[in-house]
Amino acid sequence: MNSTLKAGLHPRNRFNTRYDFPQLIACSPALAAFVKPNAYGDDSIDYADPLAVKALNQALLKQTYGLNHWDIPPGYLCPPIPGRSDYIHHLADLIAQRRGPSVRVLDIGTGANCIYPLIGASEYGWSFVGAEVDPAALRWAKKIVAANPSVAGLIDCRLQKSATQCFHGIIQPGEHFDLTLCNPPFHGSAAAAAEGTQRKLRNLGGKTVGLNFGGKANELWCEGGELGFIRRMIEESAVFAGQCGWFTTLVSKSEHLPRLEQALRRVKAATIKVIDMAQGQKKSRILAWSFATPELRHPA
Repeated sequence: MNSTLKAGLHPRNRFNTRYDFPQLIACSPALAAFVKPNAYGDDSIDYADPLAVKALNQALLKQTYGLNHWDIPPGYLCPPIPGRSDYIHHLADLIAQRRGPSVRVLDIGTGANCIYPLIGASEYGWSFVGAEVDPAALRWAKKIVAANPSVAGLIDCRLQKSATQCFHGIIQPGEHFDLTLCNPPFHGSAAAAAEGTQRKLRNLGGKTVGLNFGGKANELWCEGGELGFIRRMIEESAVFAGQCGWFTTLVSKSEHLPRLEQALRRVKAATIKVIDMAQGQKKSRILAWSFATPELRHPA
């Protein structure tokens, strides 16, 4: 196996070396139809083809975690596994790599793919609540969870009835979470989301403009885009300050950080952290905040 490390990924990321496609195909034979030599003569897939990416994801989840049943319905977001895994590992560092179901995590916008709870439950044994505003996506996520016994008892998927709220209607009275996580909608409009998809395809050398990586409106865009979404989340988080140890979200655009940090100071967050992430040339970051002092973040 070629053990070349992928630049920027977390050291505990199980996907931080080049894929061993023969082993992956042995584990998940359906992947074979999408594997062929790239320009350098190495086995690879066409990352601009969502069916190929889905087949790769299925093989990775099956080989690495024994998750034999994972799929997404047509038109929904197909997530890259290494980057999603990185977020989970950085969150584990935030809580000193604590393990087990006593660690409770809330995933805002879990999606039909339910990928963060699947990885977090498999890697660390954490228990998850996955909140989702799309009823069809929620049904699909529940189907995935139920089909994988190793995580079925650790993941609870709940419907968020309001498209403008993150925590209201999900966090119940007396309920406590060690962490919240979120991959927020990036774009501010459907047109911007479509252009972003086409740009991604061009960067990957995609020739068929009809293909894309999927994603429904609530997955890709919302009023105010990423900045507006996270600012609303920050305001709402203050209401649940005593029920969550750490609130976190991905932030794709670094230029948003000053205004987000200003919003956090306005709601009197006690601690603010920015955790840089990278996957090759792609840069991102996690914004984390807490209203509690360290000794109060994890009540007994």
